Parts: sequence; structure tokens; C-alpha cells
Amino acid sequence: MTPLIIHGHFYQPPRENPWTGIIDPEPSALPFHDWNERIHSECYQPNSDARIVVGGVEQIVNNYAHISFDFGPTLLSWLQQTHVETYKRIVAADALSAARHGGHGNAIAQAYNHAILPLCNARDQITQVRWGIADFRHRFGREPESMWLPETACNDDVLGVLIDEGLRFVILAPQQAKRVRSIQKSVQPDDWHTVDRDTINTSVAYSYFHRDGSGRSIAVFFYDGKLAHDIAFEQALASSKVLVDRFAQRRADLAGLINIATDGETYGHHHKFGDLCLAYALQVDAPAQGFALTNYGEFLELFPPQQEVEINVGESGEGSSWSCVHGVSRWIRDCGCQTGSEPGWNQAWRGPLRAALDFLRDEAAVSFEATRGELFRDPWVARNESIGLVLDEFESRERFLFQHAPGELTREQQHRALGFLEVQRNALLMYTSCGWFFSDISGIEPIQILKYAGRAFDLMNQLGLPSPRERFLEILAEAKSNRPELGNGADIYRRLVEPLQLHQASDEVLSR
Repeated sequence: MTPLIIHGHFYQPPRENPWTGIIDPEPSALPFHDWNERIHSECYQPNSDARIVVGGVEQIVNNYAHISFDFGPTLLSWLQQTHVETYKRIVAADALSAARHGGHGNAIAQAYNHAILPLCNARDQITQVRWGIADFRHRFGREPESMWLPETACNDDVLGVLIDEGLRFVILAPQQAKRVRSIQKSVQPDDWHTVDRDTINTSVAYSYFHRDGSGRSIAVFFYDGKLAHDIAFEQALASSKVLVDRFAQRRADLAGLINIATDGETYGHHHKFGDLCLAYALQVDAPAQGFALTNYGEFLELFPPQQEVEINVGESGEGSSWSCVHGVSRWIRDCGCQTGSEPGWNQAWRGPLRAALDFLRDEAAVSFEATRGELFRDPWVARNESIGLVLDEFESRERFLFQHAPGELTREQQHRALGFLEVQRNALLMYTSCGWFFSDISGIEPIQILKYAGRAFDLMNQLGLPSPRERFLEILAEAKSNRPELGNGADIYRRLVEPLQLHQASDEVLSR
């Protein structure tokens, strides 16, 4: 039997209005209220309850129990609140798969709010990873073996963080492999073999060693790029037979594992009935053609790495990814990668947008660091552990502050401490990757991350901190919209973000 792993990366950006905690209507998702609701109906729910007919008998297949998967923490939070049955089926699928695969569940963690980790500073990288691990532990009741890196974006620093945090393996795109060699002790330093997306062997795992020389490592799987492309773009989901025939064709070229990773939304949202095709393939056609479904954790236990790998870290070590041929440029500059552009448009707005957010983040960090010794013993440790307050609204704030404050706090100091933590939470959310992914700064995704910036400003004002708003807007004004009537990023912020803040302030006054 040939081992087969199909990985689905299920993710939507956080969409809640940061002042209300409620998702506002998104007309582009009609007839649904918003895109979360639409994609839940087309993908997340159907994959938890796919109904197929085998031999004249209807079967109900929970696809999550048969595929490797990750879900964005903020998406799982929304599902738990709004579609609890789907949420329960996802969690139950992991428990069932762990029982089937020697304790290795199908679910893996995800960096908290899908920030491009190589472009984050060191503190934010650690928080994103630790929050993702804590969210996974809270929902699935076990430690994660792996973490999905948003857009598979990574460099040596990011992989070092994953090793430091005890993760066992990671999934990358084939173009992210640079060179490989045997890990036998007799190997010579010059025994490296250069590889690329077409020559890397995707049927085995590799060891990546920490750059600190400690000998610590993490296993790396590179998914089959050809199969992933066929599923996403070449109608491989036209039928279950077509899909499994593609697997069989690749088996003729590979001597081991067949593994594929795509956006999970491929199965039902991007391709209608993709969920049913997947269910039939998993239940009927793949086993019939000699494929044995497994997951990465189980495979790694049975077949540990025999080779070492170095990864492609992109230009200047910035990082590489699965969706930008220029490394991670799609999230910082006008590299030519975009989705939904009109003729003559550009994405030069990306650089000023990131620069403005970096400025706000750094200003907020200075104020947060200044709480050391007054409100927190170590503000950054408190931030890393504050995810518990996000995951459980009933978690005692007083107990948390008692654990992290240098002494007893007054009621006013407690409110200030929690306010500083909320500034930091919004400063992290404003780096959600979708803000840079598409074609213009006027899109709903850039506006959403600007809302988190606006909420951070609001909280800083409530804390009586100096406002960096004017300089922020000066930088943001350099981000020119491709829609001349909308002006620049500063104009968009004033028109579409600040009125939300004023509206919320009016509501607070009326409720007193």
C-alpha cells in the first residue's frame, strides 16, 4: 500500500469589527451576510458531513477524519460561536484520527492570525507561534506536532522558533527546498546536492537543523507541487476517479509517500462539489487503487529522515513562500503577484502600508515596555501568556494580573494593564496577511487590518498615551489607491475606519 496524505489549510482572516466584536455585512458575499458564512456553507460544513452513495447505500463521511488539516485559530473561534456542530465535528475528527494513527491526530496548529512570520519582528514571531500552540491545545486537548506557517512563509529564523517551541515537523512548498545531503556521520561538508521544485523528492521527510549549532532539528515535508497545482487549477476534482488516477500517475514517478497540500477551501468553495469528490476518493477510489491514508505524524514515526535539508530563504534572507515566486515580496512591495487587478494597476501601496503599521507597532511597544516594574514584571511574557484571556472569557483577570504584576494593583491599574494588553492584541491582528495579498488598498482585507490599527489608536488614547496618529497618516498617505477617487491610504483610513471609532464612542456615551 502506498501512503497518502492530503493536507487542507483551512483559513479565513479575522473579520470582526474590533469595536463591537461582530462581523459587519459584506455585500460581496451575498446572498450570505459575510464571507465566513458563505464559505462555511460551501466548504467547512459540507466537509464535516459529506454524503456519498456507495453500492446504493448512503454514507456520511467526515473528511477531516481522513485528511491532515489545520484551521486558523480565529476561524475556529468564529465557528465555535456560530456553527457549533461543525466545530464539534472538526475536533472529533482529530480525536478519531489519533485513535487510528497511533496517537497522531490529523490536526496541526497554525500561527495565530496568519501573519507572514519572516516579516514579523522576533517578539511577534514568538507570540504568533505560542498563541497558535495555546489555541490548539485549548481546542484539541493535546500538544500539536506541527504548525502551518501562513503562506508557508519561512526563513531560518522562523524555523528556529518552531524548533525552540518543540514542534516536530513542518510542511513547505517544493520550491522552498535549496539543497540536501545525507545525515550519516561519514558525510563530507561539500556533499550537498542542489534541488529545486522539480527535483526535490517529496516522498520522504528531511531534517532541518537549528542554526545555533545545538544539533536540534525539525522534520520538513515538501508537498507534491504538481498534484497540488492539478487539484487547485487543473480540474483534478472533476471526479474522484480523475483525482485518484492523478495520484496513481505520480506514484509511478515516486517510490514512497504521496503528499499534497492545498487551501482547504479548494474542496467545495473554489470547486463546487469538491467536498463530495474528496469524500468518495478517501472512502472508495484511493483504497481501491492501493493507497493507505495516513498523516504526517504517523509517517514520520515510521520513516524518520535520512537526509538533511537547507531551505530557500529568499532575497536577503527575507523568506520564501508557496504563493509568491519572489519569496515574501507579495506582502511588502510591488512584486507583480496579485489577485483581482485591473489593467494598469500596481501594488506599490504595500510598502507604505507595512511601514505605517510597523511605525504604530513600534510606538505601542515603547509604551508597553514602559509598564515594566509598574504593571508587569515582564510585559512581553505577560503578552505571550495573555492568550488564555482571549480563549476563555471567564478566565480570572485578577488572577492573571496577580501572576504577572510586580505587586498588588489598584483597580485603575488593573484596567490599564488590560488596556495595554488589548493594544498589543490589536497590533498583532493588524499584520494578518490578507491585507497585502490582493490588488488594492481599498479592498476589504486592507481596510480590516487598518481597523485594528484604529482600535489600537483608540485604546492608546484611552490610556492617555501620546498619539502617533499624525505620523502614521503621513506614512500611510504614500500608499496610493488604484482607484483615483479614493485617494490614498490616509484618505481611506479617515473615510472608512475613523467613523467606526466615532460611532462606537457615541454608543458608549448613549449607554451610560
